[in-house]
Amino acid sequence: MDFIYTETERKDMDTEENTELKSRGGIQVIARAANILRTLENEKDGLSLAQIAKRVNLPRSTVQRIVTALAEEHLLIAASVNARVTLGPAIVRMAANTNFDFTKFVRPHLERLSQATGETVDLSVPKGDKMVFVDQIPASHRLSAVSAIGSSFPAFSSANGKAALSLLDDMAVANLLKDGIFKETPNTISSLSELLIELESIRVSTIAADDQEHTEGICAVGTAFLDPLGRIYAVSVPVPTIRFVRSKDSISAALLNFREQLLAELNE
Repeated sequence: MDFIYTETERKDMDTEENTELKSRGGIQVIARAANILRTLENEKDGLSLAQIAKRVNLPRSTVQRIVTALAEEHLLIAASVNARVTLGPAIVRMAANTNFDFTKFVRPHLERLSQATGETVDLSVPKGDKMVFVDQIPASHRLSAVSAIGSSFPAFSSANGKAALSLLDDMAVANLLKDGIFKETPNTISSLSELLIELESIRVSTIAADDQEHTEGICAVGTAFLDPLGRIYAVSVPVPTIRFVRSKDSISAALLNFREQLLAELNE
């Protein structure tokens, strides 16, 4: 990809490059390049240099120089005749060859959440209309809620399940639960319309609750998010009801803090 530079732009680029190399040894250039790549991440039609410059808050000449260098490495390509650029084939190849184990990545965060709450912390993934547990940090309390890895709960009656459902639109939820909702306890939500109202609230708060809806004597709070590959994961903190009534607020706050820290690390 070739760009035509004005004499002024060339002078600006030379000055900026010398300053960057002298002050930070090129680290700032790498950070700026990474920021540009992130900006293009969800732009299938690409962006113009002016649009990129505005989003990353850099001079157009700086963006042009970095984009040219990235294009030479096939990390970016021309997306249209209007000088738009998009992510290139080298990025696709690297992504395809990445062996990113999200379960291993998130485990230290789960351990910190368990330490902060003193409770069991579960990691689960959706499978059809159920949530399957894939990892767990057991509680330190003698009386605790523990489910075996590999066991599954209905999505509509569990905190992790409702959190995961909140990431879908209402039509997708209705289709997923087309076989109906059944009562597991007297507290279980009894209709799809009632569930959809609750999901709307969860989308705002990002925290779902299970008030003895799956198992009498056990309550839980949960949150869900997407991993870098777009897969849904949910984290829940199940607690015996006798302890949950006095600790719900602090556990929910710890779960929100966990979520913020995890997503911040994923987006670095």
